[in-house]
Amino acid sequence: MERKDFLKLLALAPLATQAMKLQALSKITSSFSSTKKMPVLFTSHGNPMDIPLGLNANPFLTSLTQTGEKIRKEHEIKAILVVSAHWCTKGTLVNVSTTQETIYDYYGFPPEYYTQKYPAPGSPETAKEVTKLIPKVKETTEWGLDHGAWPMLKHMFPKANVPVFEMSIDYYQSAKYHFDLAKQLKPLRDKGVLIIGSGAVVHNIKEAGKRFFNGNMKPYGWDMEFDQWIKQQLDKRDIQSIVNYEKQKLGLMAAPTPDHYVPLIYSLALMDKDENLEHTFEEILPAFSNRGFKIG
Repeated sequence: MERKDFLKLLALAPLATQAMKLQALSKITSSFSSTKKMPVLFTSHGNPMDIPLGLNANPFLTSLTQTGEKIRKEHEIKAILVVSAHWCTKGTLVNVSTTQETIYDYYGFPPEYYTQKYPAPGSPETAKEVTKLIPKVKETTEWGLDHGAWPMLKHMFPKANVPVFEMSIDYYQSAKYHFDLAKQLKPLRDKGVLIIGSGAVVHNIKEAGKRFFNGNMKPYGWDMEFDQWIKQQLDKRDIQSIVNYEKQKLGLMAAPTPDHYVPLIYSLALMDKDENLEHTFEEILPAFSNRGFKIG
């Protein structure tokens, strides 16, 4: 080979290397499933008295069924990720089980509350995607579907044929910590994963019990006020005020413990700028809100 020909090849080498890199990148990205961006839901999992009820037994349960039907019609769901108020841990865990135990994490109810099953499969591969996105999240197989998940899912997806898994709430972290962590889950929306925050905007179990168990279903007043305040902030897209709920006048009355409020923060953290937010249901019971919404 003449020297001038060698120099020409040398000059072209970086371009060839770059072309090879682009070809490799093309192979990787072509393996990604191209799906329509999934919506995000926030919902209550309902009044505990509703657990044994069938489809469309009351307006709240009907709204769950209608929401599920609409999403199934418009999207191909690969898996469902539930952030449930009823799985609180130290650190954040994700359940990578292939099968899901129906967990009855409530006590003192009649026998029919403990016989229902929701036999949806797990989604270990999708669950492991969470640990790739957020390395601090640890895998576990020591969980299933608690009553923040299956009583709601049995109305949204009654055939139990969509894979489901849960991610826990680190009970010892701040609202801002949860908001920042949740934002890292956004890529899952482009991979066919429906993310559901399951909790309650208002959940004061002590005050609710004073009226629920006496058959008095009239709200106190402060519960309605805080629920409407949340709706106003949602409509204004003032997400930071919602995250900083403890500074609000009724924040700690409505959510004396963070477990049921934090799923709201997870759902909102996944919203893109100017994305549509649809209120799917509104109902206030004593010290308890059934508010729900859909993002996207």
